[in-house]
Amino acid sequence: MKKYLLFIFDIAKMVVISLAIIVPIRYFLIQPFYVKGASMEPNFHENEYLMVDEITYRFRAPQRGDVVVFRYPKDPQDYYIKRLIGLPGETVEIKDGWVYVTDATGLTSKVEESYLPASASTVALLETPIQLGPDEYYVLGDNRNGSKDSRSFGAVKKSFIIGRVFLRGWPIENFGLIQNDGPLLTR
Repeated sequence: MKKYLLFIFDIAKMVVISLAIIVPIRYFLIQPFYVKGASMEPNFHENEYLMVDEITYRFRAPQRGDVVVFRYPKDPQDYYIKRLIGLPGETVEIKDGWVYVTDATGLTSKVEESYLPASASTVALLETPIQLGPDEYYVLGDNRNGSKDSRSFGAVKKSFIIGRVFLRGWPIENFGLIQNDGPLLTR
């Protein structure tokens, strides 16, 4: 009987120690998400399993080109995955199928996006430039014609951003780190 109680006690200790390690990591550092929908194709596909880094943005600001998971501004219980295009204080404009960013100095640049197919163009829902506030970001899906993004719901506040996607875990043949490979601004 004593051996049985020691065995149960050892199992309980293992569970408590495991939870003490896993729970903080899961809730404060890294969080898993599944891709739902086709808004990020051709770079991310339905049912891919992604890991999101929740700590990086505590030490540095999000960067243009980062793929982020955020709470949908119109219903914060929903999560979206999109690419950061416009940064705080910038003005974003879409015209003739291209995205343009004007920085705080007034310099306008065309956004060159090597991660999109050459045939991709961005459809503007409004031709009006969007001025971003000091804590706002402009996000777009990589599948520009099949994405619900800042063109429809506006800018995303930094407080809504959960973190940046850093790892694709599933399917196993696509396993790997996610690099920020753009976009570039050209003048």
